[in-house]
Amino acid sequence: MNTKLIPLDYVNNLVYELEKAFWDERGRGARFRMTTVGREFYTEKVVPLLHSPDLEEILKTVRDVLQNEGIVGSVVYEQEDRLLRIRVEGCLHRKVEEKMAAHGIEPWTCVPANLIVLAIEEKLARPVELAEIKVAEDGCHLLLVIFDHHPSLA
Repeated sequence: MNTKLIPLDYVNNLVYELEKAFWDERGRGARFRMTTVGREFYTEKVVPLLHSPDLEEILKTVRDVLQNEGIVGSVVYEQEDRLLRIRVEGCLHRKVEEKMAAHGIEPWTCVPANLIVLAIEEKLARPVELAEIKVAEDGCHLLLVIFDHHPSLA
């Protein structure tokens, strides 16, 4: 078994190149194919700790996992009706977003946001959309929209 650690810059460069290639192929449509990236991590690390269908508890659980695993420094959130505003500081993947921005591509995917979306959709059975990602000095600002129910075709 190889126990050598892989440098974070190496991993983030690979993630950037994969994201960039996907963006070059699909443009804005790529965004809707990336929403479940992180599902295996979610299943292994978050699901065993999700016990409550309370939104506040769901958010705390995901935040704690992200912080305990060293993925982010902090996650701050506030809810206003259907809108969930989240600030993620110290994310391991921020350099990927910075490289995308340097090539004129707005942020379009976020693994911490995906984990939150997966948890809300699973525990509350409510669809969630990642509406916006803004990279700022104080972290990434995410805007999620939580819908009341899944749309019906009837």
